[in-house]
Amino acid sequence: MKAIIEELRTALWSVWNRRWLALAVAWVLCLLGWLAVAMVPNTYESRARIFVQLDDVLADQIGIGTGDRKKDIERVTQTLTSAVNLQKVVRSTRLGEKINSDRDMEIAVDKLADTISINSTEANLFVISATSGRRDLSDSANAQLAQDVVQKMIDIFREENLGGTRGEMRDTISFLDQQLADRQKQLETAEQERLAFEAQHPEMIGGASAIAQKLDNTRDQMRSVDADLAAAQSALAAIDGQLAGTPRTMSIPGQAGGARGALMQAEANLSDMRARGLTDNHPDVIGVQKQIDNLRIQAARQGDAGGMPNPAYSSLISIKAERQANVQALQSRKAALASEIMQGTASQTMEPGVAGEAQRISRDYDVLRKQYDKLLQDREELRLRGQVENERNAIKFEIVDPPTSPRTPAAPNRPLLLFGVLVLGIGAGGAAGYVMSMLRSAYSTASKLEAVFELPVIGTISHVTTEASRALKARRLKLFAAGTGGLCGLFVMLLAVEFIQRGMVG
Repeated sequence: MKAIIEELRTALWSVWNRRWLALAVAWVLCLLGWLAVAMVPNTYESRARIFVQLDDVLADQIGIGTGDRKKDIERVTQTLTSAVNLQKVVRSTRLGEKINSDRDMEIAVDKLADTISINSTEANLFVISATSGRRDLSDSANAQLAQDVVQKMIDIFREENLGGTRGEMRDTISFLDQQLADRQKQLETAEQERLAFEAQHPEMIGGASAIAQKLDNTRDQMRSVDADLAAAQSALAAIDGQLAGTPRTMSIPGQAGGARGALMQAEANLSDMRARGLTDNHPDVIGVQKQIDNLRIQAARQGDAGGMPNPAYSSLISIKAERQANVQALQSRKAALASEIMQGTASQTMEPGVAGEAQRISRDYDVLRKQYDKLLQDREELRLRGQVENERNAIKFEIVDPPTSPRTPAAPNRPLLLFGVLVLGIGAGGAAGYVMSMLRSAYSTASKLEAVFELPVIGTISHVTTEASRALKARRLKLFAAGTGGLCGLFVMLLAVEFIQRGMVG
């Protein structure tokens, strides 16, 4: 800590020893710096806030959603700073006073674009700001110019929302009307061509695609009929099997004698064996089955004597007739479908050129029809949307804060710059005095001298001042104080001039 204090004392002594050099450097740098600050023109900024209302119930109902209106606002915001709109601003303000050529206009537009800012600070709230700091204009003129630029931007914003959208809507509807008329003529021509072709080739009505689709449907029906026919034939075979095992007649109770009675008893025994789980390979089952076969032969020889018609047999006969009719109907349907498939295949293979022509005509007509319907729908939607925007104006806005008339410059911060130059000048003067003292190898204390030369210092000799030297020293000190005070006084005076000039704006 002692060493640090010693170094500080040494540095202060070095600066004080060269104080006149430090004061001269400070004066020179401050004068140059303050002159540079004075040459920087003041820049004035004007601001305005605009509230944009996007919510509208009727607009939402007919399809003008908030998202669409936000896109409109973004479009207007971007086009506000376009070259065309900036040229309007230049011509309507003092910026266009010295514009004599297109090149001058381009330069003015580029400079103006750098001074304009459009931002959205909150929901539906826009801030338009503009700055002006021309050297050839006074502070009051620059402040007024910034305000005029912002006001003109607001006027353009209003025109873009009220007039631009309506004009675009009218142009769009007119364009759609022209497109609809052209599509209608093309559609009528395609319709006449299709009717003439179908009259010449009636088998190609619907086009090749319709024939191919019809052929695919017929093949699907053929597969379904084949499946139904197989099921019907299987059911008919099952009925035939049941008829083979069902007797035509049945014995009358009390007269179940002879071969038929024995046959019924044997069949009952066979059913009982199978119910007990005996298979057809069992010896008892084989024996009973042979007995049944013999009894059936004997019963057939006896005829229908002693019996009555079997109702089950008659019912099976009726079912068989019904299933035979179903099989025949399915076979007829299959034959008809096969004929249709042959005809469709022949239509595709015999005249490929005609089929291709039919497909082309049908495709062209369908495309034109879809385009016409889409254009018609778009036109009606735009017409309704335009009516709503004209009567209600889906986008409404109001000026929250009108363009401000700036009283103080937005840039530069001249008081801060003046103070910064003063601090920089004093610091540079002190640094110059310190460096010069180090270069001249002056030592403020005996310990500093001993530390540099690494030799013991026996003692120091005090400086003896006379009355004349003390008077000279006092006079020089007063001059130094006057020089320092003059520098600070000049700083205060410059600050006063700055604030007085600010008060004169407006």
